[in-house]
Amino acid sequence: MSDTSIRTRYARAEGRRIVLILMAILVLAALVLLDLLTGPSGMSLADLSQAFMAGPAGEDRTAATILWQIRMPQTVMGVIVGACLGIAGLQMQTILANPLASPFTLGFSASAGFGAALAIMYGGWIPLPSFLVIPISAFIMTLVACAIIYVIAIWRGATPEMLVLSGIAVLFFFQSLQSLLQFMASPEVLQQIVFWLFGTLLKANWTSVSVSGLILVICLPFVLRDIWNLTAMRLGDANAASLGLNLQAMRQRTFIIVALLTSAAVCFVGTIGFVGLIAPHVSRAVIGEDHRYAIPLSAITGSIILISASVLGKMLSPGTAIPVGIITAIAGIPMLMAVILSHKGAGK
Repeated sequence: MSDTSIRTRYARAEGRRIVLILMAILVLAALVLLDLLTGPSGMSLADLSQAFMAGPAGEDRTAATILWQIRMPQTVMGVIVGACLGIAGLQMQTILANPLASPFTLGFSASAGFGAALAIMYGGWIPLPSFLVIPISAFIMTLVACAIIYVIAIWRGATPEMLVLSGIAVLFFFQSLQSLLQFMASPEVLQQIVFWLFGTLLKANWTSVSVSGLILVICLPFVLRDIWNLTAMRLGDANAASLGLNLQAMRQRTFIIVALLTSAAVCFVGTIGFVGLIAPHVSRAVIGEDHRYAIPLSAITGSIILISASVLGKMLSPGTAIPVGIITAIAGIPMLMAVILSHKGAGK
């Protein structure tokens, strides 16, 4: 095969990947519009357009409040959270060479849930505004979980097997602590803990959007810097090491980034499962292993899944929207089974 033919085929493959990403962006944009249109109060496309053009200080105060103070923060938060979980999930599955790895299955979400439950029960002793205590506690506990795994990795070696086992141990440890707090809680406090653990966008505001968005923006340069290293790791440890990649340092660095992204995703909205597990599989199935394209598509796919869950939750229960965490858990189970069966078939 001539060099010209190879370059032509490569250019076509690159163009196809770019087109697929653009199509995913269009799907996300359509879902964002649908999410802004749906809700208990109802809003037509004309009303939405008028309120959007008028801005937060528009003459129609009711429409401006609904759009700019309620629906817009929730939708933007859904996009950010989905992107964080999609990127974190792809990174974890890559560095661990494990198709079932995700922030949820390896303990980061459970640690955030414990931090939130701890704050709900005892946050009154902390001299901070109540709306900040829960996300700060969830954020700190997620970093604690990362630190535990990081210490074990340094002590026993940052191999994929050791990191997976450490993550599973952290998952069950923080889940047991969650159960202990729920057992000790009064009925009123227990209700708050359970509602947070459902995972919902209903409490999103521009402050939470700003904080989560800032963490995502800070992490992106570090993610993009390791794009080629992540792609090399999909070839296997031996091949990646032969290219001069320090696998242990790479895994430890990526775990810190994943912890930050997961913290940004769950500290305000609660535990949301399966997004970080399913989005990377969809991305790789559509676009391949090249992380130059897999990372942005995984982020977009995560946002698509979460915004779809938001729309579905509001359509199924117009009066009170079903939390997105419940929707993603229900929808994620058949997707997870499909992933397991596809890998079983691949091994035959």
